[in-house]
Amino acid sequence: MRYVRFRRKDDEAAVLGWLEGDQVGLVAGPLFGAHRRMPVSHSLASVRLAAPCLPGKIICIGRNYADHAREHHVDIPDVPLLFMKPPSAVIGLREEIILPPQSEQVEHEGELAVVIGRRIRNASTEEAMAAVFGYTAANDVTARDLQQRDGQWTRAKGFDTFCPLGPWIDTEVDPHDLRITCRVNGRIRQLESTRDMVFSITQLITFISGIMTLDPGDIVLTGTPAGVGKLESGDTVQVEIEGIGILENPVLGPETEAPDSPQPD
Repeated sequence: MRYVRFRRKDDEAAVLGWLEGDQVGLVAGPLFGAHRRMPVSHSLASVRLAAPCLPGKIICIGRNYADHAREHHVDIPDVPLLFMKPPSAVIGLREEIILPPQSEQVEHEGELAVVIGRRIRNASTEEAMAAVFGYTAANDVTARDLQQRDGQWTRAKGFDTFCPLGPWIDTEVDPHDLRITCRVNGRIRQLESTRDMVFSITQLITFISGIMTLDPGDIVLTGTPAGVGKLESGDTVQVEIEGIGILENPVLGPETEAPDSPQPD
């Protein structure tokens, strides 16, 4: 099953829906609770897709592909390397990634995203996978120069528009050997399988849930393969997850100038 959030013509707020081929139907009730799929009523081409969910937390994994760690000349972690992105970074299909004026090196990072469907804490292996609602594509957009300058990653990962998600949540795909492809202007930059993760999805969820409670709608970004690269204004970046779909976003230059350090009162 594939679930979406979408806007009909002139709608300001997105509504919850489900896909049947190229048709969309409304969903009555909460996505992560008891809900009912209504008959399809719109063509997919006639609606605008939004981010498929609005996460309370976005927990990300660094260096979860060995080749990506090597391209940055860093060690592969002994335990999952966690960081977080704010929910305000989330955008959906075809929404614009805005390059911040504070950075001169913004890069793409195509990833498989896990959508949590039930509340868990200190989960066992079985409980961890049972808590997964589905999967979607993500782009962990990163201001690489700020990441290297700051030594910690909050600023580099946290700008508005730096977490594209979509195009939908797939609840049936097997995540253990999916091809991740990232293209910029049609040219492949990243290509690897989820089977090459250092830490599996099960390991990640059990590890994270031993630190913090995971709630329905939370997102786990599972790490990016090698091949990350710079984004320029005017680019189009696509993250394709085999069996799920293609997340596409245009890239725009800075909207305004902004200082790189706090200003005096």
